[in-house]
Amino acid sequence: MTRKATTVRIDPLAQAALENLSRVLKRPMNQLVNEAVKDFVDRRSREVEHDLEATLTSLRAYRKRDPHFKEAIAAFADAEARFGKDDPAEGKVAIGKLVNGQLVEERTIEGASPMQAEVRRLLNAS
Repeated sequence: MTRKATTVRIDPLAQAALENLSRVLKRPMNQLVNEAVKDFVDRRSREVEHDLEATLTSLRAYRKRDPHFKEAIAAFADAEARFGKDDPAEGKVAIGKLVNGQLVEERTIEGASPMQAEVRRLLNAS
């Protein structure tokens, strides 16, 4: 495999230590940097692989605890498709303009509930 020249910026203290190590070991800095990068990539790759395997194990365990997971997802998707825009959990549509960081409503489709009015008040800091 051919090597590719790469420019990196090394902290001055690390650079000095690398130059010193190169002199003491009588090995080129390039060789030392390549070894260090390879060791780092190998170590971090193992850590990432371990983390991913742990996540996968956790997901598999969750699916085993909830055998109806697929049915629940299918039921959710079906409900979303059935209710569509009439889904009460979707909230109300407000039409207006943003003026000085606050919504100035031109009209509201269906009236806002007391909770929605309070949330709007808090968000608009009014």
